[in-house]
Amino acid sequence: MPGTENYSRRGQAQSAATEWGTMTEYLETILTGQFEASLAMLNQCVRLCNPEHWEGLIAKATFRRIAYHTLFFVDLYLSPRDEAFELRSLHRRGGWTEPDGEAPRVGLPKDDTLGYVDICRAKMLETMAWETAASLEGPSGFSWLPISRGELHIYNIRHIQHHTGQMSAYLRRVDPVLKATNALDWVRTGWP
Repeated sequence: MPGTENYSRRGQAQSAATEWGTMTEYLETILTGQFEASLAMLNQCVRLCNPEHWEGLIAKATFRRIAYHTLFFVDLYLSPRDEAFELRSLHRRGGWTEPDGEAPRVGLPKDDTLGYVDICRAKMLETMAWETAASLEGPSGFSWLPISRGELHIYNIRHIQHHTGQMSAYLRRVDPVLKATNALDWVRTGWP
């Protein structure tokens, strides 16, 4: 019967929420799992990128620059609002970018990029720990993104996966070792 699928899914979500305590706790668990999985897949691409491919072009930007751009925005959007974001010392080396994407950014060396993944993961765990139902339902904190904070987290995860997909496809194209279907793992949830 049309429409029963939604009711059934809603019932499953309510059951899961009861098991976890509240819907907010359940949502935070899901967001954390998907953030970690996305960051783990990005980390895998960075880790497996050989030095000769680090400056290789993916569309109009280098692998290095795309990895940095992705992490920069993860870091930014995990801040409670635009004004609360603080540039890190690594941003002086990698460059920073404005929301319009016009400021120069060159990226970081591979080891620094791997370190930035760890920084973003730690910030994500901290951010998810302080989110509340009210904060998730409230504004994103970024004037150019007129969405809720909860939706901002999904937007952020989608952004990670978009660029991770680009990097993964690039690596499979240029590195014969990574052409095998199981060379780059799909992470379902969490940090492996």
